[in-house]
Amino acid sequence: MTDPTFSPEAASPAPLLSVVVPVRNEVGNVAPLIADIEAACRPIGAFEVIYVNDGSSDGTAAALAALAAERSWLRIVTHAESCGQSAAVRSGVRHARAPIVATLDGDGQNDPAFLPAMVEALQRAGLQAGLVQGQRVGRKDTGFKKLQSRIANGVRGRLLKDGTRDAGCGLKCFRREAYLALPYFDALHRFMPALMVREGYRVVHLDVRDRPRLTGVSNYGFFDRLWVGILDLVGVWWLIRRRRRIPQIVPEAQP
Repeated sequence: MTDPTFSPEAASPAPLLSVVVPVRNEVGNVAPLIADIEAACRPIGAFEVIYVNDGSSDGTAAALAALAAERSWLRIVTHAESCGQSAAVRSGVRHARAPIVATLDGDGQNDPAFLPAMVEALQRAGLQAGLVQGQRVGRKDTGFKKLQSRIANGVRGRLLKDGTRDAGCGLKCFRREAYLALPYFDALHRFMPALMVREGYRVVHLDVRDRPRLTGVSNYGFFDRLWVGILDLVGVWWLIRRRRRIPQIVPEAQP
């Protein structure tokens, strides 16, 4: 469900960059993260920020509404109930007006200061590049979460062979049309590098600094994702195996 007061036709100029932030129950992180995103994006030019409120039950909705009332570039998309991070990202991308989209997590651990470098890297790489994938250094998670991530990324990398060290990093920058061409499923956001390669796009990697969570606690646990993650990994491996030759379109002959 979108904000009914927003009119894309009335907003100008058209943004170069849309920043999509999926969020659920992150009331304490909303204001400081939006300030950081604004500071990072101002040098880029025209931009918009789309917060996707994924069924929050705390004060996140009210905090977003107050901030959006003072910022024409801040838009809100609201899910009536929580549908998960991949669904929230997809809702944000579908509502984005820019040809380039960046995503970052709503807990403040992804540093928006890297957004200009990611946009520049995507533009510099040309149209054959579909995604700039952030890869975290200096992780601020607990030792258990670091181990969990290392194991998951190791298994995923060996099976999918997409050359990505840290596919779980929420800092991504990609071409909107390339993302919308990917097969959609829950947990898509964790497999974007492999699926971009599957579609014939090049993936650029950029080291990014990790930050401590600003406030609150993580919405994700280990055991509630373990078996689902294994099934998702096998499913993506199957999709890649089933991909054959990518069609090359021959231009029409000019009369």
